[in-house]
Amino acid sequence: MFEFVRKHTKIMMFVMFLLIIPAFVLVGVEGYQRSSDSGAAVAKVASYSITQAEWDAAHKNEVERLRASRPELDVKMMDSPEARYVTLERLVRDRVMNEAVGAALLPITDARLTRELQQIPAIASLKKPDGSFDKERYEQIAASQGLTTAGLEARIRQDLSLRQVESGLSGTAFAPKAVADMALNAFFERREVQLARFTPSEFAAKVQTTDADVQAYYEANSKLFQAPETADVQFLVFDLESVKKTISVPEADLRTYYDQNTARLQSTEERRASHILISASKDMPAAEREKAKAQAQEVLDKIKAKPDSFAQLAGKFSQDPGSAAKGGDLDFFARGAMVKPFEDSAFALKKGETSGLVESDFGYHIIRLTDIKTPAAPSFESMREKLEGELKTQQAQKKFAEQAEVFTNAVYEQADSLQAAADRLKLGIQSANGVFKKPAKGTPGPLANAKLLAALFSADALEKKHNTEAIETGPNQLVAARITKHYPARTRPLDEVKAEVKARLLQSRAQEMAKKEGEAKLSDWKKQADEGKLGAASVVSRDQSANMNQVLLDALLRADSASLPVWVGVDLGAQGYAVARVNKVLQRTPPPEAIAEQERGQVSRWIAGAEWDAYYELLKTRFKVQIKVAKPVAGVDAAVSADE
Repeated sequence: MFEFVRKHTKIMMFVMFLLIIPAFVLVGVEGYQRSSDSGAAVAKVASYSITQAEWDAAHKNEVERLRASRPELDVKMMDSPEARYVTLERLVRDRVMNEAVGAALLPITDARLTRELQQIPAIASLKKPDGSFDKERYEQIAASQGLTTAGLEARIRQDLSLRQVESGLSGTAFAPKAVADMALNAFFERREVQLARFTPSEFAAKVQTTDADVQAYYEANSKLFQAPETADVQFLVFDLESVKKTISVPEADLRTYYDQNTARLQSTEERRASHILISASKDMPAAEREKAKAQAQEVLDKIKAKPDSFAQLAGKFSQDPGSAAKGGDLDFFARGAMVKPFEDSAFALKKGETSGLVESDFGYHIIRLTDIKTPAAPSFESMREKLEGELKTQQAQKKFAEQAEVFTNAVYEQADSLQAAADRLKLGIQSANGVFKKPAKGTPGPLANAKLLAALFSADALEKKHNTEAIETGPNQLVAARITKHYPARTRPLDEVKAEVKARLLQSRAQEMAKKEGEAKLSDWKKQADEGKLGAASVVSRDQSANMNQVLLDALLRADSASLPVWVGVDLGAQGYAVARVNKVLQRTPPPEAIAEQERGQVSRWIAGAEWDAYYELLKTRFKVQIKVAKPVAGVDAAVSADE
């Protein structure tokens, strides 16, 4: 099918034109948009379907959020199927809670919404100089999240409703002191034990095998000796870095950019001022404010009559205790350090000038500008590298957007090679050997992208060795790949894995012998303990495990202590077998009361968590949750090498 399309492009375009135009007339553009936007359903909650497009968008937003909050992290780890599945589970959970909110009919009043908004510092601080609410900045905050103010408020209402549902459980969960202490004492209970271990290594020398044994083990366990499906591949990465390599910035452009950004490049201008403050708070009665204003005017008149007396008058009349003793000096300050009326006046004055009366929330100021510190702009040469990098990035972003379609078309039109696209865009073809079908843990670069691998191992790419389509594997990054050699999954022949088969057989039989010996000793010692064969007594607990095997520790702490001593036999798999005798149960040493209170709080949180999990499972059943994507399992490692 793809071959026919490629060879008869013009015919197909004409046919599509004949089909699509009437369809637009009959169905309309919106119908097409609805159809294309719906996508395949990956999960369903009640009557609502979560689509593949919605999942992809949510995961992209999650990656961008992580990139912004933790720039030091490698966000490529978020490309794994496991990380994507976590995003899907979160989408399902959010939808389940939305349904629960709707079913519970929990409206949020305007008053409750207002209180919540006032508790958000970024919103509570949106005040103009006159004390009124700054609606324009509020709209900017909403827009920064891709929302209108109505959309932001709707989201906050939804969050509040969700909190009401959740707090109905978590807020009521508690553990009485007696119950919490009983649970904690049982959890941290200590036990005195003695152990005897039977390890496979002790029995390895006693194991005898024949070629027939090896053959039989190989045939019975052939799945253990399978080589997974892999491929040797070539791939082409088109991203901002590759575009930057093709860009050179002329000297004239650099100098123009430097001239245009001189103000940005230099540090902030600072000003030094002195002031005289006559205090008059904004909630003071009007008559008293007028009295303060009149006093300030008297001082200003004295300064006008005798300008050199400013410092002396500041020490005598200024009611700012921090600066009055210094002749009103406030030292250097930049924009944003003072209240706006004061700042506007100070930055409007020339050096040596004195302002008129300046009113602020603190009262009436008389300001004298005493100095201006204008830092010199850095030299062109010192900024050349930074400026060139900025210009290259700007031009690369524009060029990437322009050439993305060129890359996409090039890898499609010459489907049997990446060379044409590489030559056209001056890219280097990279190669990797032994690439697995599923993203391998630790695989670097775009070959860790599940979507790219799915396209790479598709029928078209496998059977015809065609290029994949251009796939977005990250922000401003497109990748196309092709298979150069394919290795189907196969069972490796016995001659190739004979040593591995024999080693596994030896381990298996030694493990069986260790277990058999341990079980025999357990039976004998239950009848009559052989003290000499048991190790020295030691005390174990969950907080003092001494790096003990978790399976063994759990068995020791779960053993019925109603009648002591009690014997326990534990199969440790590849580590052999353990026989243990629990001699005593020792009560936990009581912790300090402060720590005990913290632990009781933790028990309450455990109970709340368990109740919430149970409630969520109930909601999933009530709203008939279906996740139609299989939960991924960790992949196997791949050996990937890349060369230009």
